[in-house]
Amino acid sequence: MNQTETPFRILLVEDEPADIYLTRKAFEEARFWVELDDVEDGSEALDYLRGEGAHDKPKQPDLILLDLNMPGMDGKSFIRHIKEDDTLCRIPVVVLTTSEAEADVYEPYQLGAAGYVVKPIGIDAFIRAAQKLEDYWFTLVRLPGSP
Repeated sequence: MNQTETPFRILLVEDEPADIYLTRKAFEEARFWVELDDVEDGSEALDYLRGEGAHDKPKQPDLILLDLNMPGMDGKSFIRHIKEDDTLCRIPVVVLTTSEAEADVYEPYQLGAAGYVVKPIGIDAFIRAAQKLEDYWFTLVRLPGSP
């Protein structure tokens, strides 16, 4: 668990219940205090961030984990929207998806994604990947507004 008074906030934008479960399970194993919220698609993620629709107040996560292929607003469209919004554009977005297609890797980076991770198969591999993400984002990287 981290030594700060507040958790590291992550917004997971994912439509597959099994992947939501795996991500939650992986972060339960985390050494840092993580608060993980999940939404089903890009439109709901924008509502979450802006405090609209079913979300009564805006929330500012430290990191967004984003699936690319979702019904409604997909991941690429979500990145376009968030990077055009002056109040949201600084939130790092890491794509977490099954696609290994070069075009799927290239375009999110062009749009402003901070990283691209192919979802590992199986709980153990998923936990290891989450721990690597945790080490990078919680230990190595300095985010805006952090000490």
